[in-house]
Amino acid sequence: MVQAVTVADYRELARRRIPHWLFEYIDAGAISEDTLAANTADFRRWNLRQRVMRDVSRVSTATTLFGCDLPVPLVLGPVGFAGMFARRGETQAARAAERAGVPLCLSSVSICGLEEVTQAAGVAPWFQLYMIKDRAYMEALLARAARLGCPALVFTVDLPVPSRRYRNVRSGMGLWGLRRKLVLGASAAKRPGWLWEVMLRGRPHAFGNFAEGIPEARTLEGFDAWVEHNYEPCLDWDLLAWVRERWSGPLVIKGILDPDDARLAVDAGADAVLVSNHGGRQLDGASSSIAALPGVVDAVGQRVPVLFDGGIRTGVDVFKALALGARACVLGRAWAWGLAGGGERGVAAVIDMLERELATTMALAGCTDVRGLGRSALC
Repeated sequence: MVQAVTVADYRELARRRIPHWLFEYIDAGAISEDTLAANTADFRRWNLRQRVMRDVSRVSTATTLFGCDLPVPLVLGPVGFAGMFARRGETQAARAAERAGVPLCLSSVSICGLEEVTQAAGVAPWFQLYMIKDRAYMEALLARAARLGCPALVFTVDLPVPSRRYRNVRSGMGLWGLRRKLVLGASAAKRPGWLWEVMLRGRPHAFGNFAEGIPEARTLEGFDAWVEHNYEPCLDWDLLAWVRERWSGPLVIKGILDPDDARLAVDAGADAVLVSNHGGRQLDGASSSIAALPGVVDAVGQRVPVLFDGGIRTGVDVFKALALGARACVLGRAWAWGLAGGGERGVAAVIDMLERELATTMALAGCTDVRGLGRSALC
């Protein structure tokens, strides 16, 4: 048994507890995985300034985002398919997030739909939007999110077409869907706990946000082909205007790496931008998120909050992103591994360990309030 005290420990627990093809779905990046590797490696470009002889008896990790108080500047970001990592996985993550006082952003391609997650947590999640060609369905989906009271909409714009993720191909899993033989085959049979909890007790296995009106979303097998034919490749600023007209709440544009795109997003009505390269799962060879962050902050950081996603594994990473200008950090793999490795408790543990590591890092660096962090904290 692994004693899980770090995010890396939960990654190992996840590897042991879920089928190989499902672990690869969480873990893999695009093509040669250079951007995936850079997302974590590039944090080493910056060192922390160690300042001593300061009163750090009180350290505050609290911040505000869209008028809401957060005890720690973290958001559980959208992770597709998370309901297969643990039984009704998105509901478990939502409960952990609610207890910790941080938002969960539900993926469009979650297993558990908006209504189920809202009921489980007692509050509506943020909602992440992938655009499909059926505008009527998109309009209805946005109306559902608004009716439930979702506090923010996160529009992902870096997936006009899905990239090639060769580890997923080698493991036998399609880009989005799932083959029946994998569910009942030898790789899954090696994980009897997962078979019992997820496959038998965790039904129904469908894509909850689309199953109501799209027959292909009611099973896992045919959804990848449907995605290939129905995801919208024409993602332009007119489409963002279409979304803005139908969404009155905070609108976050996810997938920004270039300062010019950040300016265009804000000009088009974005209330925040999320610096992200989709966890290294889309354009391989693109900049790491942490390397792109300062340029985006310089471009629009005085106008809107800049959020950050990509490679967060420790509280030190969170500290560096905040010092470079991020208002909050959006977790992806970190909480996915926690969920796959330990369910709701695993997600809660990941949030707690990052908060504790951030507070410790702040104290040892002589910083007492995350809202006062700046580039002078780095060297």
